[in-house]
Amino acid sequence: MVTTDLITRARAGVGDAFRELTEPHRPELLVHCYRMLGSFQDAEDALQDTLLSAWQSLNGFEGRASIRTWLYRIATNRCLDVLRSTKRRPAKEWDISTIDPPEPTRLGEITWLEPYPDTVLEGAANAPLGPEARYEQTEAISLAFVTALQVLPARQRAVLILRDVLGYRANEVANMLDSTLESVNSALKRARATLQRRLPPRGEADPPPAADSPTEQALVARFVRAYESGDVDALVTLLTADVSVSMPPIPLEYQGRDVVTRFYASIFHNGGIYHLVPTRANGQLAFGAYLRTATGVRHGAGLLVLTVVGDRISALTRFDNDVLPSFGLPRSLPG
Repeated sequence: MVTTDLITRARAGVGDAFRELTEPHRPELLVHCYRMLGSFQDAEDALQDTLLSAWQSLNGFEGRASIRTWLYRIATNRCLDVLRSTKRRPAKEWDISTIDPPEPTRLGEITWLEPYPDTVLEGAANAPLGPEARYEQTEAISLAFVTALQVLPARQRAVLILRDVLGYRANEVANMLDSTLESVNSALKRARATLQRRLPPRGEADPPPAADSPTEQALVARFVRAYESGDVDALVTLLTADVSVSMPPIPLEYQGRDVVTRFYASIFHNGGIYHLVPTRANGQLAFGAYLRTATGVRHGAGLLVLTVVGDRISALTRFDNDVLPSFGLPRSLPG
């Protein structure tokens, strides 16, 4: 009855009623748009467009599905429109003349990926999942999972998220996408096969330590001490043998402890002093990195996100400075 009353008032143009109707779903819709687009900024834009479209088309809501499902339908199709109509951010060249990195192991396919602030993620943690869900929400927001999603064709991506992450039934997804049951099942089969090739087997890797646990705090202390002192040997002791380094939108990627050691030796060789500010992204440890200048001012050098397996770091992903404001971090720190 409460929902019916809100819909009636919202249809009459009462903005507060519309906000009360949609606000509880905003956090999870933002995460959904992020999974679809791989960009926090693009997700925010898509969510705004979704809510505007919902406001304008509320008279067309027939009540055959819940408001939540109706909003997911709008958001998914808005993201599909974005993926069809826009060119993704181009890759950037390595432009740091003072650093001579080793030859990369490979060139990354995904260069527009952005991290997701945990402070925003908290509101979506308890989103209800349907009976078909196959992934834990923490797993489905990890950088590895979101990166793998971006490799999928747009409609396969939408189907997999709606079916395996959110747990909608196949017939519900077909209705959301104005598709057929056969098409949805076929897209899901292909998407699952691609993710199986891209992601490590589930359950085989040791889980990371719990957030703020003594084990995680010890790892953070050792990592910060090694990074801020430029101690490559100490840093290497924290890495898994198959550790990887990536730097979207720079496509260079390094995999394996030997080449990653040479990479960080090139980063630290000129005596630059870094300062790390802890934060969290995608449910993972993260740090705003700042490089001290001759004047003492520390300029932003990007955001580092760590993927941890057991008590070791299996991946380091560095993002550009333009993501720092989303984490409440300044672009520079005073001396």
